[in-house]
Amino acid sequence: MEEEYIRLIFGLKLKQLRTEKSLSLFGLAKITGLSKSYLNEIEKGKKYPKRDKIVLLTEALDVTYDQLVSLKLDKNLAPIGEILQSRILKEIPLDIFGIKESDLIDIIAEAPLKVNAFINTLFEIAKHYNLSREKFFLASLRSYQEAHNNYFENIENDVERFAKAYSIDLSINLKVKDLEDILIEEYGYTINNEELTEHKELTNLRSVFVPKTKTLLISKEADISQRMFIYAKEIGYNFLNITDRLYTFSWIKFDSFDQVLNNFIASYFAGALLIPRKKLVSEMKLFFDSNTLNEELFLNLVARFTDSPETFYQRLTNILPKYFNIKNLFFLRFNYKPERGDFQLTKELHITNIQEPHANENNEHYCKRWVSIKILKEITTSDKNHLFESQISSYDHSQNEYLVLASATKDPFRDGYYRSIALGILISPHAQSKVSFLNDAKIKKRKVGVTCESCAISDCQERVAPPKKLERITRFAKTEDVVKSLMEKYS
Repeated sequence: MEEEYIRLIFGLKLKQLRTEKSLSLFGLAKITGLSKSYLNEIEKGKKYPKRDKIVLLTEALDVTYDQLVSLKLDKNLAPIGEILQSRILKEIPLDIFGIKESDLIDIIAEAPLKVNAFINTLFEIAKHYNLSREKFFLASLRSYQEAHNNYFENIENDVERFAKAYSIDLSINLKVKDLEDILIEEYGYTINNEELTEHKELTNLRSVFVPKTKTLLISKEADISQRMFIYAKEIGYNFLNITDRLYTFSWIKFDSFDQVLNNFIASYFAGALLIPRKKLVSEMKLFFDSNTLNEELFLNLVARFTDSPETFYQRLTNILPKYFNIKNLFFLRFNYKPERGDFQLTKELHITNIQEPHANENNEHYCKRWVSIKILKEITTSDKNHLFESQISSYDHSQNEYLVLASATKDPFRDGYYRSIALGILISPHAQSKVSFLNDAKIKKRKVGVTCESCAISDCQERVAPPKKLERITRFAKTEDVVKSLMEKYS
């Protein structure tokens, strides 16, 4: 364990034992002959006493030496010990959130029982929602993105610096060979297009990078857009000198939060290289300036930049907050396999606030009125490779409305699966000033909920589960009314 954590655990135990004996710091100082200020620093984890001092403390508190120096905490403080010994504070670079680790330690030392109760609550929530270590890291990354409005000027500048160094014209679409040549000639890569197909266990992988020989194994199944993204991401790792990284795409297994963060940085670099900000901002201004929502224009816009709607939608989450000041937005990705019948929300991002459509971990049924789910069902029987639809979704319980743009395609990584991507913009006076077609009467409007279990729409034909949450609220309200009437009757 880190030395500072050992000091902190010792201090927590000392404070707990002193409190149990109803001793003040002054009282303990008087019994042991140690100064009050010195004992206070021990309890706050600032100092660790020498052996002779520990002996004095054990005698004053009537405990054994081993009990006091043991790193084992009793049940009241055990969760704090678990957090400290798990190294979670070391695994997450708190500085990216503007937090100093020493500040957290000070808070724990100042009010251990309150912090312990809070940590206990988090553990209970984590167990209830099956929150794994991986999910925790991904949630932390998402919080990091949201805190920065998902726009990172330094990476955008790195992309333009790279383009200048390699004489790349960002106003012209890149070609696969442009990126492949840089990987081979500049970074010494070997590209192997055969190996992955020899292993049936790797059918869902599009690439594996072997660092020792700088060999990039690419699946024959990878289409042009996937290959472009993989190459651009590898260039990002190299140009930014990132070594603590992931080696597979799209399935990932990470050992630390740094790898999760670095994977995001390289992916952001790739997106910014393939869809340059200046060009995208210019095109989106033209799209938003129209008084009607031109779906054909939007589809052509996507196709001009990439074959991957997901890459395009994700890039919009970088650009809209920065260059259009549209910050109340969400991004959702659903996966669907017809044989299974359930819709899995596999990726989400909310800028500024958690918007109305969001993930739930209670196995509740997502609202089938969401346009992203509607077209996800339609793509399974369509002869088109890409379905696009727009909708203004209105939420009864909040009165919020969102313009939602959604695309559905076959899942590029799994046979028999489909996926939909949705971008939602909260309709507000500011959004209306930036997006001229928000008042377009031709855009379909629908009342929607979040999940069937929490939805108040009584005449919904798409409902697949009763509104249990609302039924419970109604039942409790009736109970409260009867109790109130009884109180008045017998007062």
